[in-house]
Amino acid sequence: MELRTASSPKDVKHYTTDRLREEFLIQNLFVPGEIKTVYSHIDRIITGAAVPVKPLVLTAGDEIRAEYFLQRRELGVINIGGKGTITVDGTVYELEYKDGIYIGMGSKDITFASADEKNPAKFYLNSAPAHKEYPTVLIKPEDCVTVELGTMEEANHRVIRKYILPGQVESCQLVMGMTSLKPGSVWNTMPCHTHDRRMEVYLYFELPEDALVFHYMGEPTETRHIVMRNEEAVISPSWSIHSASATRAYTFIWGMVGENQDFDDMDAVAMKDIR
Repeated sequence: MELRTASSPKDVKHYTTDRLREEFLIQNLFVPGEIKTVYSHIDRIITGAAVPVKPLVLTAGDEIRAEYFLQRRELGVINIGGKGTITVDGTVYELEYKDGIYIGMGSKDITFASADEKNPAKFYLNSAPAHKEYPTVLIKPEDCVTVELGTMEEANHRVIRKYILPGQVESCQLVMGMTSLKPGSVWNTMPCHTHDRRMEVYLYFELPEDALVFHYMGEPTETRHIVMRNEEAVISPSWSIHSASATRAYTFIWGMVGENQDFDDMDAVAMKDIR
């Protein structure tokens, strides 16, 4: 498990390109035959991926000092690869492309597997500290709360699907979902916002090899960008904006943890104030 510490906005505005990438960009997550995880001190989120060529068992490791991974945590998973299964304490859940699952605190034995090792599942993981047990729930995209926003004229026509949130799939603090841009649209989360009560992680995917995403971060008056490619993730502190433009349409998974679970609790930034 890789460890990332928290960073002050006073320091971040002086970072070089390489330092920004070192602190916030997460690359090479989807490695066949491995579970890779990154532990951030920012709200103690764990971001990771499992690509099971053969079955892979999720273990706690030394970093979280637990008997098993979800002893004091909860877990959200979305599959962006081939068909696979996740076995939770003996119960098998089948996940197709873009299916998700919430796994509650106290679940002990978790195994990832693929239906076809030549087209393995790509399980993307977000995990947060938890204080209460909630039931495990398999989540289908068609069953999610869905919102369509933006316009083609503003190049931000997009569909938002909310996988884990209060009233749909209950959790202690983890909120997860997926945003898909329509062809011809390239902007997400612009006008931008911050939310001091929650941090966020984005995973960008459904991009061809030669496409780029320019992820914008930093305080609204001290913006920076990180160039990203397909199936890369980025950590966004609560004080930072988190938006992007790209060379073509794309999809991204967002995961939030922190003080509350109110999706609309955002501090909007006026376009005239962005620098």
